[in-house]
Amino acid sequence: MITIVDYGASNLSSVAKAISHLGYSATVTSSPKEVAAAKVIVLPGVGAAGDTMSRLGSLGLIAPLVKAVREGKPFLGVCLGLQILFTSSEESGGLDCLNVLPGQVRRLPSSVKVPHIGWNQVRQKAPHDVFKGIPDEAHFYFVHSYYADPDDRSLVVGETEYGVRFASAVARGNLVATQFHPEKSGDWGLMFYRNFFRFAGVR
Repeated sequence: MITIVDYGASNLSSVAKAISHLGYSATVTSSPKEVAAAKVIVLPGVGAAGDTMSRLGSLGLIAPLVKAVREGKPFLGVCLGLQILFTSSEESGGLDCLNVLPGQVRRLPSSVKVPHIGWNQVRQKAPHDVFKGIPDEAHFYFVHSYYADPDDRSLVVGETEYGVRFASAVARGNLVATQFHPEKSGDWGLMFYRNFFRFAGVR
Protein backbone atom coordinates (compact mmCIF):
# COMPACT_ATOMS: atom_id res chain seq x y z
CA MET A 1 0.00 0.00 0.00
CA ILE A 2 2.95 2.36 0.63
CA THR A 3 4.55 4.15 -2.32
CA ILE A 4 7.82 6.08 -1.87
CA VAL A 5 8.36 8.67 -4.60
CA ASP A 6 11.79 8.36 -6.22
CA TYR A 7 13.04 11.52 -7.91
CA GLY A 8 16.66 11.08 -6.81
CA ALA A 9 16.42 12.33 -3.20
CA SER A 10 19.48 11.28 -1.23
CA ASN A 11 17.49 10.19 1.83
CA LEU A 12 15.26 7.81 -0.12
CA SER A 13 17.14 4.66 0.90
CA SER A 14 17.16 5.56 4.61
CA VAL A 15 13.41 6.24 4.47
CA ALA A 16 12.81 2.89 2.75
CA LYS A 17 14.99 1.08 5.31
CA ALA A 18 13.14 2.67 8.24
CA ILE A 19 9.78 1.64 6.79
CA SER A 20 11.05 -1.90 6.14
CA HIS A 21 12.44 -2.08 9.68
CA LEU A 22 8.92 -1.48 10.97
CA GLY A 23 7.69 -4.49 9.02
CA TYR A 24 5.93 -2.65 6.21
CA SER A 25 6.52 -3.25 2.52
CA ALA A 26 6.84 -0.28 0.22
CA THR A 27 7.21 0.31 -3.50
CA VAL A 28 9.88 2.78 -4.59
CA THR A 29 8.96 4.34 -7.92
CA SER A 30 9.42 7.30 -10.25
CA SER A 31 6.47 6.23 -12.42
CA PRO A 32 3.65 8.80 -12.63
CA LYS A 33 1.16 5.97 -13.19
CA GLU A 34 2.25 4.14 -10.05
CA VAL A 35 2.16 7.33 -7.99
CA ALA A 36 -1.33 8.08 -9.34
CA ALA A 37 -2.48 4.59 -8.33
CA ALA A 38 -0.84 4.69 -4.89
CA LYS A 39 -2.93 4.27 -1.74
CA VAL A 40 -0.38 5.90 0.61
CA ILE A 41 2.40 8.22 -0.56
CA VAL A 42 5.72 9.14 1.08
CA LEU A 43 7.62 12.05 -0.47
CA PRO A 44 11.18 12.20 0.90
CA GLY A 45 13.57 15.03 0.21
CA VAL A 46 17.07 16.39 0.70
CA GLY A 47 18.72 19.03 -1.47
CA ALA A 48 17.73 22.15 -3.35
CA ALA A 49 14.09 23.02 -3.98
CA GLY A 50 14.77 24.27 -7.51
CA ASP A 51 16.46 21.03 -8.55
CA THR A 52 13.70 19.01 -6.91
CA MET A 53 10.87 20.85 -8.68
CA SER A 54 12.75 20.53 -11.98
CA ARG A 55 13.27 16.81 -11.46
CA LEU A 56 9.64 16.22 -10.48
CA GLY A 57 8.55 18.12 -13.57
CA SER A 58 10.82 16.20 -15.92
CA LEU A 59 9.54 12.89 -14.52
CA GLY A 60 5.90 13.93 -14.88
CA LEU A 61 5.30 13.59 -11.16
CA ILE A 62 3.90 17.02 -10.30
CA ALA A 63 0.34 16.41 -11.51
CA PRO A 64 -0.14 13.02 -9.76
CA LEU A 65 1.32 14.36 -6.51
CA VAL A 66 -0.94 17.40 -6.49
CA LYS A 67 -3.95 15.26 -7.40
CA ALA A 68 -3.17 12.78 -4.61
CA VAL A 69 -3.13 15.54 -2.00
CA ARG A 70 -6.29 17.17 -3.32
CA GLU A 71 -8.08 13.81 -3.38
CA GLY A 72 -7.20 13.28 0.27
CA LYS A 73 -4.92 10.28 -0.08
CA PRO A 74 -2.72 9.66 2.97
CA PHE A 75 0.46 11.59 2.19
CA LEU A 76 3.66 12.07 4.20
CA GLY A 77 6.23 14.68 3.17
CA VAL A 78 9.69 14.65 4.78
CA CYS A 79 12.07 17.65 4.97
CA LEU A 80 12.16 19.07 1.44
CA GLY A 81 9.04 16.97 0.91
CA LEU A 82 7.35 19.36 3.34
CA GLN A 83 8.74 22.57 1.84
CA ILE A 84 7.71 21.95 -1.76
CA LEU A 85 4.08 21.44 -0.71
CA PHE A 86 3.81 25.19 -0.15
CA THR A 87 3.09 27.97 -2.62
CA SER A 88 6.61 29.26 -3.19
CA SER A 89 10.16 29.24 -1.84
CA GLU A 90 12.89 31.84 -1.45
CA GLU A 91 15.40 29.13 -2.35
CA SER A 92 17.05 28.98 -5.79
CA GLY A 93 16.35 32.68 -6.35
CA GLY A 94 12.63 32.22 -5.74
CA LEU A 95 10.43 29.57 -7.30
CA ASP A 96 6.90 28.23 -7.46
CA CYS A 97 6.29 24.97 -5.61
CA LEU A 98 3.38 22.49 -5.61
CA ASN A 99 0.98 25.02 -4.05
CA VAL A 100 -1.17 22.50 -2.19
CA LEU A 101 -0.62 24.32 1.12
CA PRO A 102 -0.79 28.13 1.37
CA GLY A 103 2.42 29.79 2.48
CA GLN A 104 6.05 30.53 1.70
CA VAL A 105 9.35 28.82 2.42
CA ARG A 106 11.93 31.20 3.90
CA ARG A 107 15.64 31.06 4.67
CA LEU A 108 16.64 30.61 8.30
CA PRO A 109 17.94 33.87 9.82
CA SER A 110 21.63 34.81 9.65
CA SER A 111 21.70 35.07 13.46
CA VAL A 112 22.17 31.28 13.65
CA LYS A 113 24.45 28.82 11.91
CA VAL A 114 22.91 27.69 8.63
CA PRO A 115 22.19 24.93 7.77
CA HIS A 116 20.49 23.80 10.95
CA ILE A 117 21.98 20.34 11.51
CA GLY A 118 21.34 18.12 14.51
CA TRP A 119 18.82 17.30 17.20
CA ASN A 120 16.17 19.75 18.31
CA GLN A 121 12.89 19.69 20.19
CA VAL A 122 9.48 19.52 18.58
CA ARG A 123 6.78 21.23 20.61
CA GLN A 124 3.39 19.69 19.86
CA LYS A 125 0.98 22.51 19.04
CA ALA A 126 -2.14 20.44 18.38
CA PRO A 127 -3.14 16.84 19.11
CA HIS A 128 -2.59 14.48 16.21
CA ASP A 129 -2.41 10.70 15.82
CA VAL A 130 1.16 10.90 14.47
CA PHE A 131 2.38 12.02 17.92
CA LYS A 132 0.62 9.23 19.82
CA GLY A 133 2.98 7.95 22.53
CA ILE A 134 5.62 10.57 21.72
CA PRO A 135 6.27 13.05 24.53
CA ASP A 136 5.91 16.75 23.95
CA GLU A 137 9.28 18.40 23.21
CA ALA A 138 10.86 15.11 22.14
CA HIS A 139 14.02 15.53 20.06
CA PHE A 140 14.13 14.85 16.33
CA TYR A 141 16.91 15.22 13.77
CA PHE A 142 17.05 18.19 11.39
CA VAL A 143 19.10 19.12 8.31
CA HIS A 144 17.85 22.25 6.53
CA SER A 145 18.51 25.88 5.61
CA TYR A 146 14.91 26.89 4.88
CA TYR A 147 11.64 26.56 6.77
CA ALA A 148 7.95 26.66 5.90
CA ASP A 149 5.89 29.68 6.96
CA PRO A 150 2.23 28.64 6.51
CA ASP A 151 -0.41 31.32 5.87
CA ASP A 152 -2.85 29.17 7.84
CA ARG A 153 -1.39 28.61 11.31
CA SER A 154 -3.97 25.92 12.02
CA LEU A 155 -1.86 23.65 9.80
CA VAL A 156 0.93 23.66 12.38
CA VAL A 157 0.95 20.62 14.68
CA GLY A 158 4.61 20.85 15.69
CA GLU A 159 6.98 23.80 16.19
CA THR A 160 10.73 24.12 16.70
CA GLU A 161 12.97 27.05 17.59
CA TYR A 162 16.19 27.79 15.76
CA GLY A 163 16.72 31.52 15.33
CA VAL A 164 13.00 31.68 14.63
CA ARG A 165 10.00 29.61 15.70
CA PHE A 166 9.06 27.54 12.67
CA ALA A 167 6.61 24.83 11.67
CA SER A 168 8.41 21.51 12.05
CA ALA A 169 5.26 19.44 11.47
CA VAL A 170 2.10 20.33 9.56
CA ALA A 171 -1.12 18.45 8.93
CA ARG A 172 -4.33 18.89 6.99
CA GLY A 173 -6.78 16.06 6.51
CA ASN A 174 -4.78 12.98 5.47
CA LEU A 175 -1.67 15.02 4.69
CA VAL A 176 1.18 15.16 7.19
CA ALA A 177 4.63 16.65 6.60
CA THR A 178 7.71 17.16 8.76
CA GLN A 179 10.77 19.37 8.53
CA PHE A 180 12.67 16.83 10.63
CA HIS A 181 13.83 13.42 9.45
CA PRO A 182 11.93 10.64 11.27
CA GLU A 183 14.22 8.05 9.64
CA LYS A 184 17.22 9.64 11.42
CA SER A 185 15.45 10.31 14.71
CA GLY A 186 15.85 7.04 16.58
CA ASP A 187 12.96 5.45 18.43
CA TRP A 188 10.72 8.53 18.35
CA GLY A 189 11.19 8.80 14.60
CA LEU A 190 10.27 5.15 14.07
CA MET A 191 7.22 5.62 16.29
CA PHE A 192 6.25 8.67 14.22
CA TYR A 193 6.39 6.57 11.02
CA ARG A 194 4.39 3.76 12.62
CA ASN A 195 1.80 6.23 13.88
CA PHE A 196 1.46 7.75 10.42
CA PHE A 197 0.92 4.41 8.75
CA ARG A 198 -1.67 3.42 11.34
CA PHE A 199 -3.32 6.80 10.80
CA ALA A 200 -3.26 6.01 7.05
CA GLY A 201 -4.96 2.65 7.62
CA VAL A 202 -1.92 0.49 6.84
CA ARG A 203 -1.86 -2.67 8.93
